[in-house]
Amino acid sequence: MSYQSAFGITAAAISGGAVPLAAVSQSEPQNTMATVLCCNCGVPIDGTSGLSMCYDCIKLSVDITEGIQRESSLSLCKNCDRFLRPPNQWVNAQLESRELLALCLKRLKGLTKVRLVDASFIWTEPHSRRIKVKLTVQGEVFTNTIIQQSFEVEYVVISTQCPDCAKSFTANTWRAAVQIRQKVSHKRTFFYLEQLILKHNAHRDTISIQETKDGLDFFYSQKNHAAKMLDFLAAVAPIRTKKSEELISMDTHTSVRSYKFTFSVELVPICKDDLVCLPKKIARASGNIAQLTLCNRVGNSVHLLDPQTLDTMDLQPTTYWRQPFSTLATGLNLTEFVVLDIELTGVTKGKMSLADATVARSSDMGRNDVTFYVRTHLGGILHPGDTVLGYFLSNVNFNHELWDTLDQSTVPDVVLVKKSYPRKKKNKGRNWKLKRMAKEYNEMEDSGNSMSSKQRQLERDRVERDYELFLQELEEDPELRGTINLYKQGNSQNPGRQTLPKASKMEGVEHVDVDMDTGDHKMAGVDNMDVDHAKDTDDEGADDGDSDDGSYEGSLPEVGLDELLDEIDELTLEDGYHEE
Repeated sequence: MSYQSAFGITAAAISGGAVPLAAVSQSEPQNTMATVLCCNCGVPIDGTSGLSMCYDCIKLSVDITEGIQRESSLSLCKNCDRFLRPPNQWVNAQLESRELLALCLKRLKGLTKVRLVDASFIWTEPHSRRIKVKLTVQGEVFTNTIIQQSFEVEYVVISTQCPDCAKSFTANTWRAAVQIRQKVSHKRTFFYLEQLILKHNAHRDTISIQETKDGLDFFYSQKNHAAKMLDFLAAVAPIRTKKSEELISMDTHTSVRSYKFTFSVELVPICKDDLVCLPKKIARASGNIAQLTLCNRVGNSVHLLDPQTLDTMDLQPTTYWRQPFSTLATGLNLTEFVVLDIELTGVTKGKMSLADATVARSSDMGRNDVTFYVRTHLGGILHPGDTVLGYFLSNVNFNHELWDTLDQSTVPDVVLVKKSYPRKKKNKGRNWKLKRMAKEYNEMEDSGNSMSSKQRQLERDRVERDYELFLQELEEDPELRGTINLYKQGNSQNPGRQTLPKASKMEGVEHVDVDMDTGDHKMAGVDNMDVDHAKDTDDEGADDGDSDDGSYEGSLPEVGLDELLDEIDELTLEDGYHEE
């Protein structure tokens, strides 16, 4: 058929005129389809499909979404922000996430009769407690006829409480408990352990946390959660574990028993900067190291250092618990010395440099000319005129069985431990802060011991003093700061006096400013055996550890901004705890 003839036939059909038969007969043979009119709107349609209505009329008259819910509900636990997946599973799902969309689709009835093509969220106000989802489905209405329709479903979020949270607010509902103890006179180890737990989020499965006089108790709803905590503690601290179980109930017909499990965890009672006297057997087995050593660092093992030769050893927990022993002296027995002269010997090991130093006690300055010639591992950081803390062993006698085994002729007069930094009393806060775990205090022990209000106040003051000492160690030790998370101080304009957080029944974390006022308590820079010396040193402005807020003078290492983290993601949590 030519172009002109085809154009003429098309124009005649559009204008409603008749098409000449000659033109049709002269045209080439073609497959013509039967044409009928739509019974609803009269539009010509293909009659061979067997339909009496056009596609548009079918979409208007047939609803394939009939029988599918347009409204439904979702159960949300207001404490842990988990959604209920029927019948009894609680899952974490963020708003407009794939997990929440899958949960919404499973809640709809009748969705299996059609084919789901697309699903998406429609934005709603977060506080409206409404979630809207737009669905696009396809369905077959007649033979070989498939239509596609879209509709909206609205979900109402209902606040409820999951069984785990319900148990957390009920007493004695735990199934496993981890009791951490350390037999020392301070709590600096637990402060450091608390920061490690927060950094690695090892407390996420706990029902509640209780603080006791000698340690912490963690309670869990399942035994495997407690086992995870034990694995974490074994990786970061030298411990030994004992397990006990208590029968709660037993079904006599099926012999099914229900137990409560308690794991007792005891930390090795050796802390950083402690003076340790090793048994001869352990010292000889560890490279014939000297018996008198310093605790340089505590990880999953105890790292000991000989300050006379820079020899080191790792005391494994299994080795210690086979032959346990106590320390000779702790950080509370440190005495302040002044460096008069220092000379390097040329022996180095890592960051430590061996040196010969001439020191004198700060309390003897201006009174006598008694000096001590000692060998120390602090040659790389000490200079004449610096103050340093150490153990004064010249006229001391320890009531310790291992001390009697030492050759007294080889015992030095002074063992220097760490450099001391003078502190001034100024109302100036730190530019960083730490997180703290929200803990309950176990009042059962206090009631059993019949502690008076004055004794409880002294105990709180002791905890504050230990916490301030821990913060000072963080400022002076960059390696220690690298193992935990420090956060930028949000409100440094009004530091004021900050105390330790009160007991809280909500598990989680809270933010506590670290610029504490420790009052008139004596710190590690004061010799416990010389109270008059402490008063004189305080008048002279030396390092008595009596710091109100942690403002310093001297060459104290500063905490750089690159070591601090922002807490943008934690603002909602912090506000929530303050509201509680």
